[in-house]
Amino acid sequence: MDLFRTLKARNRDARTAPDRRALVFIEQGNSLERAGEFDSALQAYEAAVREAPNWPRAHLNHGNVLLAMGDAPGCLAAYERALTHDPNYVGAHFNLGNAYLRMGRLDAALNSYVEAVRLDREFADAHVAIGCVLEDLGRVQEAIASYELALAIEPGYAPVHSNLANALKRASRFCDAVQSHRRALELDPSLVQAHNNLGNALQDLGQLDEAEDSYRRALALKSDDVDTRSNLLFSHNYRAKHPPAVLFAEAKAFGDVVALGARRYTAWRGTPDPSRCLRVGLVSGDLRGHPVGYFLESVVAALKAEAANRLQLIAYPTTRCDDSTAERIKTHCREWHPVQDLSDEALARRIHDDAIDILIDLSGHTAHNRLPVFAWKPSPLQINWLGYFATTGVAEIDYLIADPWTVPESQAAYFTEKIWRLPETRLCFTPPDSSPAPDELPAMGGAVLTFACFNNLTKVGDAVIAVWARVLAAVPASRLLLKSPQLGEAQVRERIVAGFARHGIDADRLVLEGLTPRFDYLAAYRRVDIALDPFPFTGGTTTAESLWMGVPVLTLAGESFLSRQGVGLLMNAGLHDWIANDVDQYVSLAVAHAADLDRLAALRKSLRRRLIASPIMDARRFAGHFEAALRAMWQQWCGTHGPHRPGGGHTR
Repeated sequence: MDLFRTLKARNRDARTAPDRRALVFIEQGNSLERAGEFDSALQAYEAAVREAPNWPRAHLNHGNVLLAMGDAPGCLAAYERALTHDPNYVGAHFNLGNAYLRMGRLDAALNSYVEAVRLDREFADAHVAIGCVLEDLGRVQEAIASYELALAIEPGYAPVHSNLANALKRASRFCDAVQSHRRALELDPSLVQAHNNLGNALQDLGQLDEAEDSYRRALALKSDDVDTRSNLLFSHNYRAKHPPAVLFAEAKAFGDVVALGARRYTAWRGTPDPSRCLRVGLVSGDLRGHPVGYFLESVVAALKAEAANRLQLIAYPTTRCDDSTAERIKTHCREWHPVQDLSDEALARRIHDDAIDILIDLSGHTAHNRLPVFAWKPSPLQINWLGYFATTGVAEIDYLIADPWTVPESQAAYFTEKIWRLPETRLCFTPPDSSPAPDELPAMGGAVLTFACFNNLTKVGDAVIAVWARVLAAVPASRLLLKSPQLGEAQVRERIVAGFARHGIDADRLVLEGLTPRFDYLAAYRRVDIALDPFPFTGGTTTAESLWMGVPVLTLAGESFLSRQGVGLLMNAGLHDWIANDVDQYVSLAVAHAADLDRLAALRKSLRRRLIASPIMDARRFAGHFEAALRAMWQQWCGTHGPHRPGGGHTR
């Protein structure tokens, strides 16, 4: 998701230049700044400040070029000097907010933008900026109101319609989000980010053909837009429309684009000693209450406890990560460096300067990824793990971590990364910090047997509905509970009901529920007897959570990494008889398990205990396998590359 952020300065003030020479320097600086000659522009603005030290605009322009050069503290001081000379200078308050935003000081940025609006209520850009900060702070409803205020002032402000749409999407108002993106494109059909974000919103509604069309329209306008290419690759996972060779070619095309924008490092700061303590970097926007955080937390805790003298973990959160899960993950890392405001080049330089030996991407083509940074090769060894389930396409990423179940040998040819298999599982689930205990099997009390799926509804396409309808038809005394954020929308519920009706399943056999807090979400499993895994995009977190709550999951084994996530989890949980090899077996297994309530009830009572004892939740055991894999990769790299002179060279 892209936000239009207005960081451009408002240059005017109410005062005229105190003398002609100062104004000449300002105009000269403006021309140089527009040409990208920031050092020369800086000299011109400094001359203006010397000529007119009491003129607010001279300090403002001085601050603007410092902001453009990345000197946030310097520009902060310049804007404060401007406000010393004119406390009501709207542009200085606004630009001060921009400086605070660059520094990650969101509350201070918000205060500055609010002051700008207090002084000028018709300042649309300030309302937009307030909306952006409120969204970053998680105050989505207030952000929506701010964007609407901006649009009331400037109804034709196309990018802000797209901003509003993104906020509506976060508020689970998916249909309204689509309409707002479409309005943006009516106003400006060339707006690449709106085509891209419309694709994201259509994807959420399960309109995958339309989503792909939107992404391709964005790429027709800007073929090197990496966000759109990444989103298109992610959207392919929801269905089996394209053959593996086509998907592989598109992933490689993404890798080619990001490689063109990078200057690859060829030397690194660490010594190639196979046995020394390694500095391991973690790059992700999901080091928080998120599926990645849920699978990462216990692992980093175990690594700190067991291997602190052999591995140092350095985290690079790529977006705001400040909830309780993030705080716990942070305590297990030696260093924690928020990098959301760094360019790809600056982040690559930071990682290189931090002497990272092994850099791990935890995102793949999911939100907030920084895959272009990996094309710079800022560390000698780079790995993809955990957050994605296909190739990244980035040639500079050396390995992808899998396990014996998830990437068949026949699929390895469709990865730019080498496949490194851990001995048992690639996933280690952290127990929820708060959850209800499993209770008795609902169907044992005489209730209708309940099948369920709590996955993202985009995974539930027509083929899945057709198979689940067969299950419901074969188990007449049953119902299906679906729980997903999209189901808060009436139009989405109507689409699902119509989809099942086409296969003869009445609406009264469906229970459709929207988003709830995690504790309530987990408690909903107490109403479920059997969980059904969608396909080809199978569950990961939802499967682990279902097993945690005592509910077994029926999965369909596919050929791809993505379609075998369920296989990996169920094999490690000892539930091999819940894995179907084709849709007919999927239906027959659902019927057989539904008919054996005594066995289901016994499994429900023991499943959490079995899960805790399994490789899926044995963090210490997993950490041992994970550390051994990193060490072996590092030793292989040292053996291949041999001694080298530490440094920081680049190549194209």
